[in-house]
Amino acid sequence: MRSSLTLVGTLWAFLSLVTAVASSTSYFLPYWLFGSQLGKQVSFSTFRRCNYPVRGEGHSLIMVEECGRYASFSAIPSLAWQMCTVITGAGCALLLLVALAAVLGCCMEELISRMMGRCMGAAQFVGGKTISWLLSVPVSTGTCQLGWAYYCAGGGAAAAMLICTWLSCFAGRNPKPAVLVEGIMRNTNSYAMELDHCLKS
Repeated sequence: MRSSLTLVGTLWAFLSLVTAVASSTSYFLPYWLFGSQLGKQVSFSTFRRCNYPVRGEGHSLIMVEECGRYASFSAIPSLAWQMCTVITGAGCALLLLVALAAVLGCCMEELISRMMGRCMGAAQFVGGKTISWLLSVPVSTGTCQLGWAYYCAGGGAAAAMLICTWLSCFAGRNPKPAVLVEGIMRNTNSYAMELDHCLKS
């Protein structure tokens, strides 16, 4: 079946999928920050962590050597991290939604027009800008170091905001006049048949 995307649009769909997956995967991985605690290597992100301390018997701290999320949203240690979790998740969801629609545009005719592609690019800009803005806010990491997942999330968001947004301007095909007329006639004939059926019944 004929694609609704141009050659540039196919490249846009591919890059949209790559950047969305990169940002979303990094969002879920607990490798944003690396440090050490109680002699153990630890890592964490906004809502997940690996190798974390818990209180044992006698109020002593013991290290749990596994990865997992916090028990609840309110258990995330600060309001800033809670906001970052929600806003970054929303940005990733927006990038994934646009990427899915772009991939479908490769397989379905008349799905993405030139104007629709530009609107989807605007949505990518918003999603990428949201993630990039949050990750660019200066924070004090103390003795911790920024991890590869942090840079991967930021790089994916920046690529979506800059490259994919620009490519989306040339992604969709302009509808041909003949196709528009055919669609109008098809809808008109369908409406006339339904009206005729209703009058006869």
